[in-house]
Amino acid sequence: MTIEEMKQKKRELGYTNEKVAELSGVPLGTVQKIFAGITLAPRYETLQALEKIFRPKTDFYGGSSSSVCESTAPYHVKKQGEYTVEDYRALPEDQRVELIDGVLYDLSSPTCPHQMIQLDIGRQLADYIDSKQGPCVPFIAPADVQLDMDDKTMVVPDVFVVCDRSKITRSHLLGAPDLIIEILSPSTWRKDAYLKLEKYALAGVREYWLVDPEKLKIMVYDLVQENLAQLYTFGDQVPVMIFDGDCKIDFARIYERMRFLYE
Repeated sequence: MTIEEMKQKKRELGYTNEKVAELSGVPLGTVQKIFAGITLAPRYETLQALEKIFRPKTDFYGGSSSSVCESTAPYHVKKQGEYTVEDYRALPEDQRVELIDGVLYDLSSPTCPHQMIQLDIGRQLADYIDSKQGPCVPFIAPADVQLDMDDKTMVVPDVFVVCDRSKITRSHLLGAPDLIIEILSPSTWRKDAYLKLEKYALAGVREYWLVDPEKLKIMVYDLVQENLAQLYTFGDQVPVMIFDGDCKIDFARIYERMRFLYE
């Protein structure tokens, strides 16, 4: 959402700068400067905080939403927010979940397009890294990432790349990957597009992609420069910024391989 779109929503809702500051948690002085046009390039975290109060209540798939996070299955041992990595590891192996800030989120089984996209992206990244004989290591799910290196969060990104091998243990990754790619689905898109975006940015992930198999779109976030997201299609070759754009993921090739599922 652009600042101009936020201004329009602010007028429609009748919000004062004071109300915007109260709802978003952004300091009043910062809100005033942004909407007065004094601050032309607000910080990424500030824009995200403002977007949360102006964002439409309709999701990418046409459904209404009143919350950023999906509902989860009823775990009764503890209250949501109190679960730990120890609890996560104690779950049955067939129980697919993620742990974020002490909350357990169910993971649905991936669809065929999801798996085809995941495998092809992973293959292209691996081929590039092998050709350069670099230190980076690509992974595809399921692989655990203890993102904050605490006992409250363990995520399972669809695809990720780690260039600091000291973070890799035999059981999981300890710390933030350099690149994370999540493939959206109707049951997880809110978590991936909002909750995880913020978590990954705060944890130190350098680059984050959201791949939408329904709309055939890719959103690329440069979390270091805090630039606005770049939008690509499945007809594009998308540059990988952690490799300075030298590596490009060919989504046209990916689509050709799964075109039969869309015809």
